[in-house]
Amino acid sequence: MSVARTLLLKASNSKWLREHGTKAPFVRRAVSRFMPGESFDDMLVAARAMAAEGITAVFTRLGENVRDLAEADGVAGHYLEGIDRIRGLNLACEPSIKLTQLGLDIDRELAYGHLRDLAARAHAAGNYLWVDMEQSSYVDVTLELTRRLRGEFPRVGVCLQAYLYRTREDLVELMGRGIGIRLVKGAYNEPVGVAFPRKSDVDANYVALAQVMLEAGSRAGGARPVFGTHDVQLIDTIRRHAATIGVKPAEFEFHMLYGIQKATQLRLAHDGASVRVLIAYGDYWFPWYMRRLAERPANMWFVAKNIFG
Repeated sequence: MSVARTLLLKASNSKWLREHGTKAPFVRRAVSRFMPGESFDDMLVAARAMAAEGITAVFTRLGENVRDLAEADGVAGHYLEGIDRIRGLNLACEPSIKLTQLGLDIDRELAYGHLRDLAARAHAAGNYLWVDMEQSSYVDVTLELTRRLRGEFPRVGVCLQAYLYRTREDLVELMGRGIGIRLVKGAYNEPVGVAFPRKSDVDANYVALAQVMLEAGSRAGGARPVFGTHDVQLIDTIRRHAATIGVKPAEFEFHMLYGIQKATQLRLAHDGASVRVLIAYGDYWFPWYMRRLAERPANMWFVAKNIFG
């Protein structure tokens, strides 16, 4: 792992930086590149603008590790209201939620109750529900609750991380149940014992997992293959492989972050690929922002431009 990535991931866990760094004007200017604003309405404006360009959306309110019951209830209520508003606008925009936002650290059944409410509301609206993945210590419980949810609701997906050694086994089992998979590289500071430490190994595993996801057998149960990456080389490799084995562009998707490689997003959509943009919002953005920089430390250049330009 590079020194820059390590430092950025450590910064993401710093309470002091979260409380003080977010007040710096240059930091707020820099983060505005990656999110349209802090409110749900800011997200809606961005989602509608993307829709006009042929790109659909996923929305997520930033936050994690909620340890207050009232706050967990409030997060669930926010998402329920958001799903209803999106339905009223007839907007193609899917919710994506972290289980620790719903109170997982307080009570597992409480969190599942909130998650089930969200799935029921999303399905009533004809929508899909995504469950985000957090650190490796949360993988087992996240997948357990996702399997349980899939037993009741068909349009459910979960995020898996290519840097974890275990992911291939998880991916095969989950797709066999018809659970959608959004594959990402991974953005937490994980020990060598559970995750590939070298970027080249993560990239190689991502390609291998993508090939499994595109196999006819993997998709037979209705599982939805989604590739969350901004790595243009990976994207081109996946598209070529899909074409070689006869998988149509409409049968898989690319999910990318708001504000990152907009030209690539538009090019893919113009070429007939299915593209969604994940739009994040909320005031708990500092840890998320540090992890976005750590995914590709070259993004620090954009921070520098905001400071000095």
